[in-house]
Amino acid sequence: MSNSIEFNLFAPQNTQASLIGYFSQEREIPMEKTDDGYFRTSLELKDGIYQYKFRVKSNSPNHQDEWLDIIDPYATDVNEEKGYGIVRIKDGQRIVDDYIWQYDHVPLPENHQLVIYEMHVADFTGDESDPNKRGKYLGVIEKLDYLSDLGINAIELMPVNEYPGDYSWGYKVRHFWATESSYGSTKDLKRLIDECHSRGIRVFMDGIYNHTDEKCPLMLIDRNYWYYEYRHYPEDPDNYWGPEFNYNNYDEKLDIKPAWKYVGDVVQFWVSEYHLDGIRFDAVRQLANFEFLTWIAQKAQETAGSKPFFNIAEHIPDTSTVVKPDGPLDACWHESFHYFLVPHITGEQFDLEQLKPALDPKQQGYATATNVINYIATHDRQRLMRELGDRGIFDEDAFRRAKLAAVILMTTVGIPMLWMGEEFGEYQRKSEDVTQPKRINWSLLNNDQNQDLLDYYKKLIALRKETPALQSDNIEFFHENPAARILAYVRWSDQGSCVAVIINFSANNLSYYQIPQFPTAETWRDFFTNDEITITDGTLVTDLPSYEAKVFVS
Repeated sequence: MSNSIEFNLFAPQNTQASLIGYFSQEREIPMEKTDDGYFRTSLELKDGIYQYKFRVKSNSPNHQDEWLDIIDPYATDVNEEKGYGIVRIKDGQRIVDDYIWQYDHVPLPENHQLVIYEMHVADFTGDESDPNKRGKYLGVIEKLDYLSDLGINAIELMPVNEYPGDYSWGYKVRHFWATESSYGSTKDLKRLIDECHSRGIRVFMDGIYNHTDEKCPLMLIDRNYWYYEYRHYPEDPDNYWGPEFNYNNYDEKLDIKPAWKYVGDVVQFWVSEYHLDGIRFDAVRQLANFEFLTWIAQKAQETAGSKPFFNIAEHIPDTSTVVKPDGPLDACWHESFHYFLVPHITGEQFDLEQLKPALDPKQQGYATATNVINYIATHDRQRLMRELGDRGIFDEDAFRRAKLAAVILMTTVGIPMLWMGEEFGEYQRKSEDVTQPKRINWSLLNNDQNQDLLDYYKKLIALRKETPALQSDNIEFFHENPAARILAYVRWSDQGSCVAVIINFSANNLSYYQIPQFPTAETWRDFFTNDEITITDGTLVTDLPSYEAKVFVS
């Protein structure tokens, strides 16, 4: 039985378009333009999978009045090599696939409870023997039990939209509605997200809404309708990554802002179709349109419904102006945490006036702990082990400092995020060429020191997730000794939990170190040894090994 299936192409300022369909044999079918800016045609099609593309008379400056074959900008599956989109018809309706969600009923953690893990699908899963899983969504599924055991309850996927070629970081998107084919199918991605949800793990997607690839279909249809004619910020050439969406352009005739319409459709599709739990908005400083960001964040949240959702900004340098209560998004990647913490871990400096605001973001204007995403490293920043190695710090000393960084990440104010492999001491240099794989070296876990670091992270993540004090907005620095490079702070919650952290940022082992006016509690115990400690006349006396932290819980 055949059903009428409509094909449409939004191209308001173009004069002619046709559908090229591979339905039984290749056919070119003229499309009729309507007053709402669409070219349309309908075909009688049986259930099945079909290939198609559009042929359009371009209105782009470099292709003015040329006939170009393009893939549908709304295609949910593409064959980039052959240049066509793929449409699936089932029960007379267009579908993305026939995946049936299994775990939508499982409760997911709230934003303040999160411990995030950033990953690149291909590099995270490079060690599988099965080629059907290596570098793919299915390979990530194989490692979800590892992440659960680590304590992760949210993963942040680097871009998974279809990009040019079979390997890159994905930050130049060509097809916004399609998932990257080298990673697997739409069903594979849905299964990954569903399997995450079954384990109580939320899934965030890296959203690239500032710019596109030069061969994005919108560029070929009518460049200046969706994009700035010239560079948005010509004075900042180092941060130009491709044609930039023009969120200021307004079509008076149709009463729409074209870039708003397209990206809004993209976001609503991904949140709805893939059951996403959050979006990390890339290059927010370059996008530079808070009105649009407010609108798109609301669209994403409305589409997600009542479940927890997180709208995260990547704004380098970080700024509280981009987050609530006054800004458009929920949280911001906290670059200053990385920027000021790493020199203290490497021993290059000790400056409390720089360090304390990074550990207490309220001093930087952030209202709540959920406003910042803290990290030691990301895909854009060198791993800590590389930072240490570049300074001649190796072996036991490096692992000791990595543990110190882990304590600070898990016990200060903000949502902690790990860059894949950081939890066991991956040390590869950051990729200088985003088209060359940098697969995780999982064999490092065969080494005792790497496994020990992983176990240390597991303990700290468990403490973070189980302790309301570490999920609160509260922090007080109760002891500072610049000469000895000692800093201590206490975290607490209204529920009564309390955590005190004492950090030795020096190369000296300090014996019988005295900390007066230690916070009061009914009892204190050492988190790592589980020994109860004694406070005499308000003073704690303790040993502080070089580049280590003591963690006490009440």
